[in-house]
Amino acid sequence: MARTDETGQLARHGSPFGTTPPTPPSGEGGTESNARMPRWLPRAMVLALALVGAFQLGSWAFHQLTGLLINVLIAFFLALAIEPAVSWMAARGMRRGLATGIVFLAVIVASAGFVTLLGSMLAGQIIKIVEDFPNYLDSVINWINAHFNTELRRVDVQEGLLRSDWLRNYVQNSATGVLAVSAQVLGGLFQLLTITLFSFYFAADGPRLRRALCSVLPPAKQAEVLRAWEIAVTKTGGYLYSRGLMALVSGVAHYILLASLDVPYAPVLAVWVGLVSQFIPTIGTYLAGALPMLIAFTVDPWYALWVLIFVVVYQQFENYVLQPKLTSKTVDIHPAVAFGSVVAGTALLGAVGALIAIPAIATLQAFLGAYVKRYDVTDDPRVHGHHWGRGAGRGLVARARALWAPRRGAAEPGAKTEGPGENSS
Repeated sequence: MARTDETGQLARHGSPFGTTPPTPPSGEGGTESNARMPRWLPRAMVLALALVGAFQLGSWAFHQLTGLLINVLIAFFLALAIEPAVSWMAARGMRRGLATGIVFLAVIVASAGFVTLLGSMLAGQIIKIVEDFPNYLDSVINWINAHFNTELRRVDVQEGLLRSDWLRNYVQNSATGVLAVSAQVLGGLFQLLTITLFSFYFAADGPRLRRALCSVLPPAKQAEVLRAWEIAVTKTGGYLYSRGLMALVSGVAHYILLASLDVPYAPVLAVWVGLVSQFIPTIGTYLAGALPMLIAFTVDPWYALWVLIFVVVYQQFENYVLQPKLTSKTVDIHPAVAFGSVVAGTALLGAVGALIAIPAIATLQAFLGAYVKRYDVTDDPRVHGHHWGRGAGRGLVARARALWAPRRGAAEPGAKTEGPGENSS
């Protein structure tokens, strides 16, 4: 029987030079060598799984702590806003903790007084509306009967309202929603307490916090961090104080109008207009003017129209006269940039982002202004947009005349020399 194995074939067909090539390794040994796992692969897989797990854990923790982080951010900006007042009192020998407590006490007393006055005004208006509701209903029924030839009675309307399904459903939903409203109120109070505590610690321990932050940075970076902190304090405090001053002016102006029209609760409405119009960006003016218009409408519909006209006129005066003078040295940013920052802040953090967007952008703009190199702009008409203006048109006409004058001068001597030649011939 002939040998058919590989060794026999190699032995039978020897090398022409009389030597036998070496025997290759068996198939099983080659398969084991190729299928062997690299040593680094298990470690890489474990590291990849660990990184994915750490990312998932960090993402979960971030989403769980989003509310706390937003509260800390609000507290930080609030501490920056009151930092100038606290530093001013601390420079005159008062302890920073006591100075911070005095500032916070003043803010809390003012806020509590405003909320109390506003609540009493709303409660009084609600009671008045409830008491005058039968008279309003009678006037509406009489108008409907006179214009549509109907015979409605107030008793029938009241019974229909009391027996309606939507009123019953509304009462049931209100009763079941009491617990939800109570939970929201308690959550809001806890959030307010958290913001107050963090802002108090940030303002009272401001130097210690800056020292702790700078202790982990090299000396070159410490100066930059302190400079950024100082700019943030200046811009945030300037924004708050300038807005407070404009709120005072706006409140006094609207109080004069409301008092002259004998609108009830004129002081509270004036404070409402001043604060809401200045500290709620973009739509604050319209929200602020809606409540005085509503109260004035209950007195006389024409009074509501006068209030609307005054709000619009005063808004123009504030935008073009008052605001540029008060904010030119504190928060001097372009209106388009301010509006864009408010929109971006609202998209990121909601109402909180809208409130802190303008001082944050002003701080960033002031900080980057020291590192952006600027050059003098040449006195070119195109800088002012005079591409096709009257000056550019005159320049084109002058150039056309200058080009046409040599040609005309060269043609006139030729015409003069041709005349005698023609005559002599």
